[in-house]
Amino acid sequence: MKKLKRSSRLIDMTQYLIARPHTLVPLTYFADRYQSAKSSISEDLAIIKELFEDEDVGELNTLAGAAGGVKYIPKVSETRSLQMIEAVCRQLSQPERILPGGYLYMSDLLGMPSSLNEVGKIFASAFSGREFDCVMTVETKGIPLAYVVASYLNLPVVIVRRDNKVTEGSAVSINYVSGSSKRIQTMSLGRRALADGSSVLIIDDFMKAGGTIRGMMDLLQEFNAKVGGVGVLVEARDEQQEETLVEDYVSLAVLSKVDIKNRTVIVKPGNYFEKE
Repeated sequence: MKKLKRSSRLIDMTQYLIARPHTLVPLTYFADRYQSAKSSISEDLAIIKELFEDEDVGELNTLAGAAGGVKYIPKVSETRSLQMIEAVCRQLSQPERILPGGYLYMSDLLGMPSSLNEVGKIFASAFSGREFDCVMTVETKGIPLAYVVASYLNLPVVIVRRDNKVTEGSAVSINYVSGSSKRIQTMSLGRRALADGSSVLIIDDFMKAGGTIRGMMDLLQEFNAKVGGVGVLVEARDEQQEETLVEDYVSLAVLSKVDIKNRTVIVKPGNYFEKE
């Protein structure tokens, strides 16, 4: 790359870092890329770090030493996260979203890139302090959400299938009990999809009783893998509901009431925003 003016260098460096979250970039790489001294690069990174913090873009962590460098960690503050989720709750509280069985229509929300990016960044913030090898979800509407979260954490995505696909080779299949319908269902995962002993972040768009997530957790045991975290966009929670099959999870929104007769929906921010 030809030598750039400082303003152009700052823009290019910012774009480079944002496109590679959770990736350690050596200072020597930037020095060679822009044909500049390390001292100049360090000054540029200090400016970018301050900008990221002021604009609530995330953190820019610098590691000293010969093997050091700089790493961009996408994060959003709790205040801004709450504002984002309150907007999502207002959308989901629209009476016309009520579906048979007390479910909500969420496909439009999960299909909107701007909404998904905001939600994905909140999940990335919630789990930024943990180490994962991949993000896992089941083949439902939650797949786009899982990919957004994975992009912010710089992780691959593993998709659990409802049935085995020939294109994925030999697979492990288990039966599980759906938490809401109490029906026996099947899920499958290709043996090559997950390395032995992996740490997995499970992401799902909706959780009622937790049967599907519990099924994924049981499936992971067949791969000698561990659940490093569970994130749910919307959980259903009411006074009459039995306890969920999942205990430790992060929810961003709670569906607390669906009155089909009176066409009333109440959606509030989830346990991520609850103070201990």
